[in-house]
Amino acid sequence: MTATRAGPDAASLLTAVRGRDSLAIARAITAIENRSALGTELAVAVRGRANSCRSLGVTGPPGAGKSSLINALLPELLPRYRRVAILTVDPSSPISGGAVLGDRVRMAAHSANPDVFIRSLAARGHLGGVTRTTRSVMDLLAAAEMDLVIVETVGTGQSEVEVAELTDVKIVVSAPGLGDEMQAIKAGVLEIADLLVVNKADLPDAARTTAHLKAMLHHSGPDDRRSVLSVSTLSQDGLKALGDAVEAKFAGLLSEPPNPAVGRAISRSMLARDVADAAAALVSGSDDSRIAAILEDMTAGKLSRREGAAAALELLADLDAL
Repeated sequence: MTATRAGPDAASLLTAVRGRDSLAIARAITAIENRSALGTELAVAVRGRANSCRSLGVTGPPGAGKSSLINALLPELLPRYRRVAILTVDPSSPISGGAVLGDRVRMAAHSANPDVFIRSLAARGHLGGVTRTTRSVMDLLAAAEMDLVIVETVGTGQSEVEVAELTDVKIVVSAPGLGDEMQAIKAGVLEIADLLVVNKADLPDAARTTAHLKAMLHHSGPDDRRSVLSVSTLSQDGLKALGDAVEAKFAGLLSEPPNPAVGRAISRSMLARDVADAAAALVSGSDDSRIAAILEDMTAGKLSRREGAAAALELLADLDAL
């Protein structure tokens, strides 16, 4: 791979990032999220670095306790992976575009640990449970010599499968009483799971939820190597077993061939979103009067969203028009 020469500002910032300067890492992530010229330069300079560190995806519906689980699991992971970064993807403010929930508040107990880096990323309308820049941020964290990057999805429970493309090992978290078993089936999330975790195992119906998920795996075939684990972040039960299971999954990555059907579906889905994102950026950034007229007609109700999209695509087909 040919090395990319970064400009002076990006070069000095990358030097600080590689020196594990937390403020520099935070500044670099902000630049990448904002897609500024500096952010683009940084993203290009670290492209592909995420493959050099391990990554763990944590997904599941709202209320399953994903953040609490990560917070409780960290003491098990830190002795195994010396430097850990956590990216929590949150819904966005419709006004500022920033992250609304700030899940890192739930992990405040670890924020003073120099070996833990926690950052909230705003979804900014991107579907799939992650953000448009998550991969580039992971590349940057790998350049900062993180040993493990954890990505917690936004928690929509409907389309969070992009995390499977981004991370090595995937945990799908459910909890009693949420109806997550059926949600997982509808969303296709079950298929991407390496480990299924029933959180809040101290609650009523936890045993039923665990049994239900085990039955689902049983029906998927005798070669299914996935596990269902019960965990209580309140009593700390099951956390060591989960840490062992995560470590075992990382150790077995080379011996377990990927599911090509899942990989193709996820890649196609991500590419389709990338195309849509690029088209949206061209439309929103254009000062062409014809685009403005289409948007005005849509606002006035003269064109449906589908009709407006078709009209905009006709203009986008001729890039010289923009």
